[in-house]
Amino acid sequence: MKSKIPWQDKPKESNDVIWRYTKNPIIQRDAIPTANSIFNSAVVPFNDGFAGVFRCDNKAVQMNIFVGFSADGIDWKINHEPIIMQEGNTEMITSEYKYDPRVTFIEDRYWITWCNGYFGPTIGIAYTFDFIEFFQCENAFLPFNRNGVLFPEKIQGNYAMLSRPSDNGHTPFGDIFISYSPDMKYWGAHRNVMQVTPFEESAWQCTKIGAGSVPFLTEEGWLMFYHGVINTCNGFRYAMGAAILDTQCPEIVKYRTKPYLLSPSVFYEQVGDVPNVIFPCATLQDIAQDKTAIYYGAADTVVALAFGRISEIIKFTKENTI
Repeated sequence: MKSKIPWQDKPKESNDVIWRYTKNPIIQRDAIPTANSIFNSAVVPFNDGFAGVFRCDNKAVQMNIFVGFSADGIDWKINHEPIIMQEGNTEMITSEYKYDPRVTFIEDRYWITWCNGYFGPTIGIAYTFDFIEFFQCENAFLPFNRNGVLFPEKIQGNYAMLSRPSDNGHTPFGDIFISYSPDMKYWGAHRNVMQVTPFEESAWQCTKIGAGSVPFLTEEGWLMFYHGVINTCNGFRYAMGAAILDTQCPEIVKYRTKPYLLSPSVFYEQVGDVPNVIFPCATLQDIAQDKTAIYYGAADTVVALAFGRISEIIKFTKENTI
């Protein structure tokens, strides 16, 4: 049975392409007893509802990932203990921290990627068939790297992953790259996909950019939501844009939004552990109904939800491209 994705119609007074759920945040920072914050998390359809992998920082601000389940994609029950990994294609499952997961189904299993602490941030990979047992694989890259996002199907016979090479700190730079793997263990053929923009052209994404949600296929190509960052006098500010990538050669960017689609402008996005952050990590889509639901972290503190019509997002992206 196909799960019905969350949805709320656009407010009559809104002229925006993307609009917020009126009952945001959908997951508060203290949804489990140990949590300091819950944000930057990923969801997928699972059985008759939805499953998710959630970033939950505890009250010692240790970063880890937890499983959650929902019947409607809005009300979530998150396990109180973090995911325990078993050995997948490697015996090396050391991890100093885990954060900012993404999840996608490829062929016969669900794949999870996250920022994995192994002598600095890199991209961890694991898979599960049931969201009960999880099998960790080799890290995709050397440190330092963040924002590993898998495509939901192979590209010309290979797995494909977007990422952002970085440094060991709160990186003041970053472009989006793509890498390919025949076996989800060895990665290569690294190619640049998107670069930051000149300040005078599109300042909201002039400092760094990173892949956000798992891309999904449309008639125009792979539609992906990404975050862009500007370094202001008040620190980094994260907003959301969209890009359409070529179907067969996704390192080719066909269109990319010059204006942002969503920026921190309401209380729960502007106020939190890290102010002024919108960080998309997942989408659910109903292509037949022309709907997408976008899950994003707000102010590194809570999980929020936004909606849009796929056709309107594509039209906006094409008409307002860099």
